[in-house]
Amino acid sequence: MKTVKVTLVKSPIGCKKDHRATVRGLGLRKLNQTRELPDTPAVRGMIEKVAYLVRVS
Repeated sequence: MKTVKVTLVKSPIGCKKDHRATVRGLGLRKLNQTRELPDTPAVRGMIEKVAYLVRVS
């Protein structure tokens, strides 16, 4: 299965509550933490929602 690497590059402090929850849902806790997630439509939607906080590679 294809995967996508997501890295938290900006702090979610001061962001909307649901955006913070989305970052946590992606499994990201600390800055510069990287997770390898399955490339599914649900994960893509979460990434798009918080695109200003994460980097995708």
